[in-house]
Amino acid sequence: MLFKKERQETVTEEAVLQALRQIIDPDLHRDIVSLGMIKDLSIEPHGDGSAVNFTFELTTPACPVRDRFQRQAEEVVSAIPGVTAVTVTMSANVRTAAPHRNQGQVELPSVKNVIAIASGKGGVGKSTVASNLAVALAGSGASIGLVDADIYGPSVPMMMGVTKGVQAENGRLIPNEAYGVRLMSLGFMTEAGRPVVWRGPMVGQAVRQMLADVNWGELDYLLVDLPPGTGDASLTLAQSIPLSGVVVVTTPQDVALGIATKALTMFRNLQVPILGIIENMSYFECPNCHEQHHIFSHGGGQEAGTALHVPFLGEVPLDIGIRERGDAGRPEPGPIFESIARKLAAQVSIRNSLSIPLAVR
Repeated sequence: MLFKKERQETVTEEAVLQALRQIIDPDLHRDIVSLGMIKDLSIEPHGDGSAVNFTFELTTPACPVRDRFQRQAEEVVSAIPGVTAVTVTMSANVRTAAPHRNQGQVELPSVKNVIAIASGKGGVGKSTVASNLAVALAGSGASIGLVDADIYGPSVPMMMGVTKGVQAENGRLIPNEAYGVRLMSLGFMTEAGRPVVWRGPMVGQAVRQMLADVNWGELDYLLVDLPPGTGDASLTLAQSIPLSGVVVVTTPQDVALGIATKALTMFRNLQVPILGIIENMSYFECPNCHEQHHIFSHGGGQEAGTALHVPFLGEVPLDIGIRERGDAGRPEPGPIFESIARKLAAQVSIRNSLSIPLAVR
């Protein structure tokens, strides 16, 4: 008489979670189970063993180790005795932490993270960086908005290829959209080529309107392209917005780095987290010999980050293609901006992780 072979191993939920606890998030320095990244775990009969299914919920769709996480999860669960099949569904849920707030700040309840893109001086390519980072983050699957708060020289409309005005519905402005990014700029509301001559209080009121009176919808990240410098306009805006953090854009020259350091100090004094430094125009790569030429010096951004204990997010080359695409309103962030966007998203997750309690299992 033949007897049906009984399963030798019973796979339990606790065994699966214990295996997954081996995986440590390299940025948050905690295991993925305690971070609450494992969702919808189920175990079903499969052949002579069990099929394990679960969702791996990342803290950002721009996670720089997404593929590695999936591979590790499949490997550690497959190694459990009795597991004959593993299905890992990768997803993302950008989390938020309560930013430092001042009385009278703009309320943005549908926006998870507000990130300022700042510079100590003009001419360092801040708006170019902001536009390309926004498009790169949108390309990762995140919901993105971009506010052009550079009142005196709004350039985002041109860089994003949008020239039409804004519409209103039910008393709120409807943002324009391009390349998956929702956009708001004073450039949509003023005559092209006409200068804006405003004092500080008027600037603050205009930016508040572009933030609070806009129907942004649900956003993972809202990037705010601040006016250059550390003057009254930037100071007022930084105090008016519930910022999750700020990124400072600089070029490698000593004078630019010195001014960028002042900008970093200003934001620190305002208790705004510093998410990182980006060095723009870092080098020029010869298209013929592919040798790098350091026209404006090199490495100063990274040195400043080390000295000030600020993350260095990356280098952007002096590239005619970036300039041409910006002038044509066709931002196409390549691997460099995509890498910086992933690092920026990781820094936001690190900041927000401070408010994530240990998951109870």
